Amino acid sequence: MNSCNQQPSRTDRAGPLRVLIIKTSSLGDVIHTLPALSDAVSRQEIRFDWVVEESFAEVPGWHRSVDRVIPVALRRWRKTPLQTWRSGEWQAFKQALGQCRYDRIIDAQGLLKSAWLTRYAQGPSYGLDKHSAREPLASRFYNHPISVAREQHAVERVRQLLAAALEYEVPQHPADYQIDRSRLPDNPYEGNYLVFLHGTTWPTKHWPEAYWRELALRACEAGLRVLIPWGNTTEKQRADNIAGISDQISVLPRLNLSTLAAILAQAQAVVSVDTGLAHLCAALDTPNITLYGPTQPKLVGTYGRHQIHLQAEQQPGPDADNGAMAKLTPERVWWQLTERLQA
Repeated sequence: MNSCNQQPSRTDRAGPLRVLIIKTSSLGDVIHTLPALSDAVSRQEIRFDWVVEESFAEVPGWHRSVDRVIPVALRRWRKTPLQTWRSGEWQAFKQALGQCRYDRIIDAQGLLKSAWLTRYAQGPSYGLDKHSAREPLASRFYNHPISVAREQHAVERVRQLLAAALEYEVPQHPADYQIDRSRLPDNPYEGNYLVFLHGTTWPTKHWPEAYWRELALRACEAGLRVLIPWGNTTEKQRADNIAGISDQISVLPRLNLSTLAAILAQAQAVVSVDTGLAHLCAALDTPNITLYGPTQPKLVGTYGRHQIHLQAEQQPGPDADNGAMAKLTPERVWWQLTERLQA
């Protein structure tokens, strides 16, 4: 981890522009920010530091232009504010954030919680204006609010935000995540395999467990190996239930993000629900079939090559009945999967 110790402003020194990115969560949102960094470094000499939730702190370091990752734990701290203060974690975070004077501080999230963090860093702040931010009041924290049209994919919105803040034109080429695979650990799994990403947060985003089992059975009958990760006890039970139909299916141990990224990077294909790990597949250029119910892939779907979106009937929100996902049958998903494997 590099430190910069109160470097003077750009006008008084030689060397790259120093920029602080604030994009704390969620996993998909953090991944959506990577192409904007790729754009920026293709246009000028620039180095980034990045404030991110501790759960996702591995991700920014996969990009070669990121020098320093500054973890924050807002999700955990707000549950126990007094303990956070007594432990000194908040003070340590503020000290880490204040080590450098930045040429730009860019809040790429547009929420009050992320805009508030700009106040603890040194340098001019940039972010979405009140008409562009998800939480309009966030724009009041910035020295330079920027207008970015809403009705476009999240990846393109962040690309446009950084281009405006750093004064260059957005490149015409497709989004380039530039994950440096040499920064990932060795893949512990060899040979050809599929990965099923079944875990997600909203009940309406889940695909029925019986459908996962049927899809897995079809894969096994075709001689394919299936790997299934999990992130909590409920997901572990579901993974065990799916794996119980064949010894060609392996339930992975609990893994960190970097090891899981190494596994996804070498998969023949992935089938996923709408989850942050699906966006990681897109960033790694791994063929992925993502199943959508209550969310619109046009604005927040996996974004990149080899990404197939299967859309169920629109649902009204995260607490609605998930019956529409049942209309995405295993037969339909299997047909798409075999087409992808034969391509």
